Amino acid sequence: MLEARLSQGSLLKKIVEAIKDLVQDANFDCNDNGISLQAMDSAHVALCSLLLRSDGFEPYRCDRNLSLGINLNSLSKMLKCSGNDDVITLKAEDEGDKLTMLCESTAQDRLSEYELKLMDIDSEHLGIPDQEFDCTVKMSSSEFARIVRDLASINESVTISATKEGVRFQAAGEMGKGSILLKPNGSVDSNAGQGTSIRLSEPVMVSLSLKYLNNFTKAAPLSETVTLNITNDVPVLIEFAVGEIGYIRYFLAPKINEEE
Repeated sequence: MLEARLSQGSLLKKIVEAIKDLVQDANFDCNDNGISLQAMDSAHVALCSLLLRSDGFEPYRCDRNLSLGINLNSLSKMLKCSGNDDVITLKAEDEGDKLTMLCESTAQDRLSEYELKLMDIDSEHLGIPDQEFDCTVKMSSSEFARIVRDLASINESVTISATKEGVRFQAAGEMGKGSILLKPNGSVDSNAGQGTSIRLSEPVMVSLSLKYLNNFTKAAPLSETVTLNITNDVPVLIEFAVGEIGYIRYFLAPKINEEE
């Protein structure tokens, strides 16, 4: 059976909110190492990869490998019944057809129990190759969310280019253009999420859908910083840390310039 107790139940809420608009149904794979998820959106343009390491739960028990097929909108509704400060325990039997969720208030004067029906979801596990990226940008996740939101009012796509000068976000539409340059200013303060750091082996330029990037920024509440990994003509990897216990990674295929 599976038993996983998360002292920061609000983390689980934020994780589900960060994924549910991209992927409706997904398998949560549980084993000795922790809980993971890997799923593509219906258009097969973006891939989401989640890892929550077992040492982030206390206790964590998984007797055998389990795959829990879950509708994320249903899970989101159930999690909204819990308080932000609740301790959440997930339980599932080896051959069971439901996920049990126990929500315990920190004052321990309220204990709620919910059951979510599991689904049979056919999904192939895609091997994600290890990729060396030409450029890695680490920046404030709230600043990234703001840039994406602002430029989405100008056009449907953004061009991200990085040189030693900095990383530039540009959008051009019928109404006009917008351009934001972030200059590197040393190491990023992970506590305050301030500053921008750029590691570059050669200049890069990619064009990405702002609709998808807006989806990804729903993970911004999980982490003060976001890491953008970019190489020309390959999917961009955007990573948000989940506290100290794992990460959410999004892979997004770049837009092809039709003029080429």
